[in-house]
Order: sequence, then structure tokens, then C-alpha cells
Amino acid sequence: MRALGIIALWVVGLFLLAIVPIPREGLLAYVKPLLLLIAIVYSIYRISNGMMPRYRSTGQLLWQMTYIGICGFVLFFLVAPLIAVIPLSFTSKAFLNFTPEMLNFDPAGYSIRWYKIMVGDCSDAVVTTVCGDKWKIGAWNSLLIGLTATFLATVLGTLAAIGLTRPNVPGRKLITAFMISPLIVPLIITAASLFFFFAKVNLIATFAGVVLAHTVLGLPFVVITVTATLSSFDHNLMRAAESLGGGAWKNFRQVMLPLIMPGVISGALFAFITSFDEVVIIIFMGGADQLTLPKQMWSGIRQEISPTILAVATILVILSVVMLTTVELLRRRSERIRGISPA
Repeated sequence: MRALGIIALWVVGLFLLAIVPIPREGLLAYVKPLLLLIAIVYSIYRISNGMMPRYRSTGQLLWQMTYIGICGFVLFFLVAPLIAVIPLSFTSKAFLNFTPEMLNFDPAGYSIRWYKIMVGDCSDAVVTTVCGDKWKIGAWNSLLIGLTATFLATVLGTLAAIGLTRPNVPGRKLITAFMISPLIVPLIITAASLFFFFAKVNLIATFAGVVLAHTVLGLPFVVITVTATLSSFDHNLMRAAESLGGGAWKNFRQVMLPLIMPGVISGALFAFITSFDEVVIIIFMGGADQLTLPKQMWSGIRQEISPTILAVATILVILSVVMLTTVELLRRRSERIRGISPA
């Protein structure tokens, strides 16, 4: 309830600051910054006061407020560029800057024309913007490649994690290090290595080659998340199922898989995000037909900077937030299943 109250306070305060006209000269010009500073200090105090016990001293409260303030500043520094991208994607001009109409919240300064161009609707396209169906084709290719690579990475990664968690597997630490190496090796080196390897088997500029390359990138996420889930799995359940006459596949599907499903889904989501947002591999491996959304964004930045790129970036940010929220909910569900109270 405290968090909801602080959020409501900020929403109402920002709305009032936006609609109430305040002179830009004189003492009244400092009203908005002063109110914003008061809101920040009050929010930090409320959060710190809720996290500290009632018997805390004034020094402890001040230290907690300082700590939360520093964390909040770092979080704002990381999130501020994303916050700036979203309103710019609704600009009515073909320039990447906040117009006076946008700053004054004039409806004439906002438009969804860039989202229309993103889906191939060129009815409102301005002269300086190249409009076509490349964004739509790139989104479809990214979705198709991402889903296929996610399926392969999830199946292979889950099987690998189950095998690597067995204590009698020889060299399992070395195998695990080899499988998660794409997370450690710089991406440009991985892309160059895959390019030279796939060139010998004629998989360059093919959808199969891109899917396999994205599978290699997504595999470590599945291995890590499923291995972490299996660390708390009670293998006596599988032995009990075998004693009751269940086969290997039936025991896996009805006993193990439901318990490790949160880890499997979390790994699959990370693999999909990695594939959907990947640009280095597709530049090395892809051809003219393998146009993906990140590749189209890269080409758009090089050829012509358009607010359409910001519209696509906004969609990707929203998609990432939804998926990361899903991963967090699955983590909490997994902890409840294992009897751990969520942090």
C-alpha cells in the first residue's frame, strides 16, 4: 500500500505540474524544481521508513535514505534514456528532438504516424522518410527465427541440464563451461567463428544457419536456469515413480517436468529475447532475405535516421518489460513450490 501511495502521489503531482501554467521568470520559476525535489526527498523518506525497524536511530534512517537515494539515482541514470525514447516515438515531426508543441503537451505535436509506417501504412508518411514493408517483414522474420531458435535451445538445453546434474557424468564441469561459453566469449568472436564454420557447410545467408546460430546463443540461458531449478529437485520422486512402474518418458513428463517448468520457461524467455534482439550474428550470417527487426534498425540508422526506429524501440522495450516481469513471476512461483518465501 505504501508503494501504491507513492506512485499515486507522483502521478498526480506530475499531472498537476504539466497542466498548471507557471511563469518562467521570477521566483515562481523555481516552484516546479522545488516541488520535484520535495517529492523525491519525501519518497525516499517513506521508502526508508518502511524498510527500517521502529527502533532505528536517526543516523540509521539517514544512512538508509542516502543508500536508497544513491540506488535511485543509478536506476534513473540507467532508465532515463529509455524514458526519453518513448515520448519521442510519438512526435509529429521527422526529427529526433522534443518540439515546443510536445513540451507544452499540445496534441498537434503528437502523432502515431511512425507506428503506422512500422506496420507498412504509408498514408501519413512524410517526404523525408522511406516507407515500405521492410519493418513488417523484419518483425515477422525475427518472430519466426526467435520462436524456432527458442524451441531448439529449450529442448537441447533442458536435456543437457538434466544430464549435467547427474553426479556420475564424467567431465561435467568442463562440458558445462563449454556450453555456457557463448556468454563469456565476446559476441563478435562468436559471430566470426560461426561464419567461417557455417561457410564450409553452405549455411551462410540461409534461415537454417541463422536459427542454428541463435540456438547457440540461447542455449546457455536454458542450461543455467534449468540447472538452477534442478539443484533443488528431489530425485527420490523419480525413483518412487519408477518403483510404481512408470517409464522414463512418463516419469519425466508427469513428475519432473511440472516441477522444473518455471526454470524451463524462464530459460526459454531469455533465449527468445536474445534471439529477437540480436544484430551481430545476423550481420555476419544473414543475407538479403534474412532481414530481421534489429538488422532493419541498424540499416535505418546508417541510411536515414527516422522516428520509426524509436517506435520499434518502444515496442521492444515494452516486450522486454513484459517478459522480464513474467520471468520474475515464474521465479516466485518456483520458490513457492520449493517452500522458499520469495525475496
